[in-house]
Amino acid sequence: MGSLAGKETMLTSSAGATSKLRQRGITLLEMLIVVSLIGLLAGLSYPSVTAGLDTLRLRSASDVVVTLLSTALDRAERRQAVVEVQILPADNALLARTADLAFNKRVDLPQGMHIVSIAPEIPGADAKAVRRFLIYPGGAAPQIAIGIANDKGRTRVVSIDPLTGSARAVEEVK
Repeated sequence: MGSLAGKETMLTSSAGATSKLRQRGITLLEMLIVVSLIGLLAGLSYPSVTAGLDTLRLRSASDVVVTLLSTALDRAERRQAVVEVQILPADNALLARTADLAFNKRVDLPQGMHIVSIAPEIPGADAKAVRRFLIYPGGAAPQIAIGIANDKGRTRVVSIDPLTGSARAVEEVK
């Protein structure tokens, strides 16, 4: 019929074990070591994670500005309409619109992002004053550069290249 080898159990030696209760659970000391290691890893990785999130927010804000400028350039060329781009540093916003208001887009920068510079600079002008640029159909694109910074001081510059007529964002090197 059946073999006895499959039904029998082998006895093993538990050298060094004092009781079955000690083998089942973990000690308080082991638990404290694991919790302290997890806390140490979290504490060491927190600054790099927050710096990465700040950089991501800054990149996202500058990409939104690039999109607005690209849309304004495209609108001027395709619809043959003059587009006015307003930069509102006091409100941390940009506005692009046509004279007939058929095209009217506003971009507000997220909290923690600030417009820190607008080029070309006007000597003696207030840094928080509204700046206006016109994009003419068939004309050369204006050479605009907008510096956007986060609260940590990291800056990206969004600009329109006058030769190619395209908007782009680059990291400012300090």
